[in-house]
Amino acid sequence: MTMTTVSRRGFLQTSAAGAGMGTLALGLGTAPALAQTAGRAIGTGQTPPADPLERGAAGRPEPELDAAPRPTPPENRLGWAVCGLGHFAQNHAIPAIGQASEATLTGLISGNRDKALAVGAAWGVPEGAIFDYGMQGLADNDAIDIVYVITPNAIHEENVVAALEAGKHVLCEKPFAHNSAAAQRMIDAAKAADRKIMIAYRAHFEPNNTALKEMVDKGELGEIWYATSDHHRPLDPGVERDQWRMVRDLAGGGSMMDIGIYSLNGLIWLLDEVPSRLIAATFSPETPDGRFGEVEAIAQVQLVFPSGRRAGISSGYVASKKRIDLWGSQGVAVLDPATEYSGNRLTVTTAQGQEIPKPSGPSERQFTGQIDHFSKAVRDGTPILTPADMGLRDMHLLEAVYLSAERGEWVDLNPDGTPVSAR
Repeated sequence: MTMTTVSRRGFLQTSAAGAGMGTLALGLGTAPALAQTAGRAIGTGQTPPADPLERGAAGRPEPELDAAPRPTPPENRLGWAVCGLGHFAQNHAIPAIGQASEATLTGLISGNRDKALAVGAAWGVPEGAIFDYGMQGLADNDAIDIVYVITPNAIHEENVVAALEAGKHVLCEKPFAHNSAAAQRMIDAAKAADRKIMIAYRAHFEPNNTALKEMVDKGELGEIWYATSDHHRPLDPGVERDQWRMVRDLAGGGSMMDIGIYSLNGLIWLLDEVPSRLIAATFSPETPDGRFGEVEAIAQVQLVFPSGRRAGISSGYVASKKRIDLWGSQGVAVLDPATEYSGNRLTVTTAQGQEIPKPSGPSERQFTGQIDHFSKAVRDGTPILTPADMGLRDMHLLEAVYLSAERGEWVDLNPDGTPVSAR
């Protein structure tokens, strides 16, 4: 039997005569070419070739891009060093820098060089870009533009000032410091060095939180009359990352300082209003291990705002809860959870009782969001959404909370968060 050589064109033409198979053959055989040329003839006034096989596979024009911009080329991204290589840094901060579109990890700072070398090897940071907390030589490293400080609260000042004096900008974890005096000194150091400080209030970049903020700003909930925010987490003395939180000199306070700050800062941001009065109470139960001997386990605060609206916040070191509720004249919005690292959820209940979930995007974007935001602010000079002054204000408010709890009475507040009697 003689085999006849059949060309690709001949095969398609022959197959097209079969019962309906021509369309299938054409679809299978020319899909790549059609995909490349389909957009070329539409709307151009040109008549495409009758035979699709005559159409050249020319590149299609630039498509309209989605909202997400293209990442900055690696050589133009800002270099970041992470100061403090604990659980949060290694599990969240460093990976986020690796995923960010405006940043790249170029340095590490730690009091444990062996740990830093191991982390550096895992993330491609050269040994010469690894520093101790003294940061000797950091000023000579031009590959590092920003230092992300993730150390115990009382050490923030030492780390932040050292980075500023080395000519680096700083993203500082919350709370800004262990007291307002330290926060003010860091702000003064930043001004002297002509460098920027941003506070890592990541919820300002979390999609569900930003969706709620947009709803409030647009008036979709009506007039907000009342708000609550509760932030609690277990404190485990057996876990290294929790041990410094039990020492007042390192932490500055207990659950309110550590996690209650999310409630305080979050409500002020969402409502766009600083409280004018507050009253607080704290509680530290006795435990066999004495974990609450120096810091409060539970804190409760009632807030009164200049507009007249009220809010209640609580913090605790007993169980896990991270929730924000806003009661408005046209509906109730609930973030539950509100500030987890992942899985946050926004739900709105209308005045008619209809519950409407508001999916807003992956919570993990909060980490890359704040990193990219600060990178752009440093590079382009754009405003910082969570500046150092916000961190200082919150330190004043935290001190007012502890003052009220100590005195057992209401404390009147200035717009900057300081107690009226303290001025």
